[in-house]
Amino acid sequence: KPDLNAGGTKFGATCAACHGADGNSGVPANPKLAQQHPEYIMKQLQDFKSGKRKSPIMQPMAAPLSDADIRNIAYWAGSQKGKPGFAKDKDLAQLGEKIYRGGALDKQVPACAGCHSPNGAGVPAQYPRLAGQQAEYVSTQLLNFQNGTRKNSPQMADIASKLSDREIKAVADYIAGLR
Repeated sequence: KPDLNAGGTKFGATCAACHGADGNSGVPANPKLAQQHPEYIMKQLQDFKSGKRKSPIMQPMAAPLSDADIRNIAYWAGSQKGKPGFAKDKDLAQLGEKIYRGGALDKQVPACAGCHSPNGAGVPAQYPRLAGQQAEYVSTQLLNFQNGTRKNSPQMADIASKLSDREIKAVADYIAGLR
């Protein structure tokens, strides 16, 4: 059973500088972790720790964490209330909504909502919560999947490889404002 007090303490000492004291990062390049599914956070931290997911910043941060630390941090962050984001470009967000809700069938891209749910809540232990996530972070991750830099989700690599840069920005902008 996770220890939320220990998770909050470790998060404050290790994660808060980049991800915000309550898990709601104010830095566009850093993901919001508040209200994220704990199973997803645990998988990502384990992937950073093992080197399956590369990051010159996150790998050294995850390396010293024990399995208990990872579990406690993940459940603490998941228990925090996520703050809503907002789309910045109405036209891009409209294109993003079209792809998020209906996919891009001409490119064999499925609707994002099929896995991440229509409201972006995701599916615990399977697909991460996206609602309100930083647009810059989402765009960077999709580009990393597309160019092969991020390799810890083959299905996302396949999907991202079929999207244009404009479509990636559009989906990311739409996700930022999703509630």
